[in-house]
Amino acid sequence: MDVRTGHVSIEGGDLYCEQAGEGFPVVLIHPGLWDCRIWDAQFESFAAHHHVVRYDLRGYGRSDPPTGPYSDVGDLRSLLSELSIERCALVGCSSGGQLAIDATLSDPSSVDALVLVSTNVTGYVWEDPDLDDRFDAVELAVAADDLEGAVDAQMALWAPLDPDGETTARIRSIASDNTRVLRIPDAMIRAREPAIGRLPELEAATLVIVGERDVREIHAIADLVAERVPGVLKREIHEADHLVMVRQPAVFNRVVLDFLSFRM
Repeated sequence: MDVRTGHVSIEGGDLYCEQAGEGFPVVLIHPGLWDCRIWDAQFESFAAHHHVVRYDLRGYGRSDPPTGPYSDVGDLRSLLSELSIERCALVGCSSGGQLAIDATLSDPSSVDALVLVSTNVTGYVWEDPDLDDRFDAVELAVAADDLEGAVDAQMALWAPLDPDGETTARIRSIASDNTRVLRIPDAMIRAREPAIGRLPELEAATLVIVGERDVREIHAIADLVAERVPGVLKREIHEADHLVMVRQPAVFNRVVLDFLSFRM
């Protein structure tokens, strides 16, 4: 496979990205704490059918850290412009799905399809008090400069399956490589308009994927998106936690490629 690697310029730095394949563009957006390597099981498979792009968000992986206020939506728009991609499919996991929704609402003409994996939605109010306690544990670990402790707390929440397995070790390794993002102040990230009330405006073909073993709030968000987005499809994948594409790559790839087959 011919993989084209490089950096694209954004306001205040560069983003690392990789491209492979030809055809309709598919852009993979990683979840928080991990980087574009979390899509290893998809990159080559998708590139057999599409022009696939994966990149590290600002501060993650091999992309530059932020030096001032920034917008992930603006960064994504700059990436697409630099790569001369006028219209594409966005595949995002967790906060990556949240970003995909926000980017689509900000520029509907640039997105033809959305695949939202374990997604969050800007403006959604989390209701589970147990999750508040878990988020507080992460923040306390960061405040105590215990970044590995913060990773432990995140792993217990989002990737609890097979804790001693090889796949989990890989997930943890990528997370540990990105602990610096835990130090990025929230105030540096420019606020985005809540998307929760605008979901019916999404016109892109939309697929929502959720792991059977993910937390209840993520299932609730998936149900809400399925109710409000016109024509949406929803799939639950068994024996998967938050990182569905890592836990069940063969099933995930088949579901997503089937969904995107109208754009080969």
